[in-house]
Parts: sequence; structure tokens; C-alpha cells
Amino acid sequence: MINIDNLAVEFGGVRPIHNLTVDLTDTIVGVVGPNGAGKTTLLNVFSGFVIPVSGSVKAFGQDLLAMPAHRRAQWGLRRTFQTEQVVEDLSVWDNVVVMLDTVRLSGRERREQVQAALNLAGLAGSEARFGQDLNAYERRRVEIARAIVGQPRIVLMDEPGAGLSQAESEELQAIIKAIPDHYNAMVVLIDHDVSLIAATCTSTAVLDFGSLITHGPTGEVLRDERVKAAYLGKGEVL
Repeated sequence: MINIDNLAVEFGGVRPIHNLTVDLTDTIVGVVGPNGAGKTTLLNVFSGFVIPVSGSVKAFGQDLLAMPAHRRAQWGLRRTFQTEQVVEDLSVWDNVVVMLDTVRLSGRERREQVQAALNLAGLAGSEARFGQDLNAYERRRVEIARAIVGQPRIVLMDEPGAGLSQAESEELQAIIKAIPDHYNAMVVLIDHDVSLIAATCTSTAVLDFGSLITHGPTGEVLRDERVKAAYLGKGEVL
């Protein structure tokens, strides 16, 4: 559970997040909205890259804002980014194992956790390939493996479905839905792909101009006329 209370972020007089209060309680939660709605800024607050001017964020009862960014990662907060971070001159295995540098594990445990993450991300058999040799979708899956290795508690995903084909998007849906079962972790998913949100997220929060429009079961939210007007377009049929 993530409890957000009266959260505000300000950049030079502009508030990309404005007095946001919402409880995210499902294992896979969607956050959607038009460009500039404050979605990535919200993930940046969770991650420690942005310091809010007011409000609080608690995750599983922990005061997230009281932790420095590196402590949040050690605690179990992980994320993927809109711009992927795969290191081109490292192998797939080394791209993932580096995420365990701060975790005390035996060599066997380290190998088991990396292999489990690669298996879930659909990368078994690609361990020795280098980042520079991967296509865009394979690099996306490396990003996911990096985010789930080492027993995460919360996995933040920022536009993982961008630019994927229909078949790739369906594979991604299966990977995302498997994360809570394999790791007992919560997933917070930002994406403009409505079908991906509808297929994976039990509940969804909708932001516009940094404020909450609505939050609830995903099917109901995506049929909400306010959501269609702000995000989907009034003529969109779901």
C-alpha cells in the first residue's frame, strides 16, 4: 500500500503535482493522464529524484520521503525509466547482476536471483548477449529484469509499453502480471497504452494538471466521462 497525502511539487512557480491525496492499495496499480499531468514527477518523488514542497508518502507504513534515494533502493523500491538504461558494453547477465552490488548474498544466491529475474523477463538463453546487440523490446525486458532482481517491494514502471507491437505488448502484459506472484511486490504502472493498463491493472488513478481526477477499479475509471474528456478523447469507445 502507498498512501499519498496532500502531496505538492513545485518547479519555478509551476505545480506539476498539486495537493494530491490518494491511497494505492492493489498489487498492480495504473497511473494515467495526458502529457504533463504529473505522472513521471510522481514516480520521481517516490524514487527520491524530486523533493516535494509539502505532503507525505508512506509505503507499507514506511515514511518514504524520510529515506535518501539509495536507502529506498535498498529497502526495495525499484523502477524502470522512459529512456532505458541498458549498458551497451555489458552482457545481459552483467546488466542485471550489478543491481545486487549493495545486497549481501552468497554467490549461489546471487546467481539464482539473477537467473530467476531473467527467466521471468523472458531472457533465458540471452545471458551472454551484449546490450548493444539487443533490439528495443529486448532492452526493455532487461530493464524489467534489473527492476525485479533482489526481492523488490515496489516496482515503478514508466511507459514500458511505448513503441511495442501488439504481440510484444501481450508478452509484456504477462510479465507484469507475474511480478506480484513471483516477488510479492506491488507494481505501479504508467503507460499511454490503454489496453496494457486495462489488461494488467486492478485499479487506476487518473491525473490531470497534477491533480487527481478519479481513482478506482480500472474498468470503471476508463469508462468515466471525465477521463475520456481529459485523456482518451470524448469519442473514444472502450
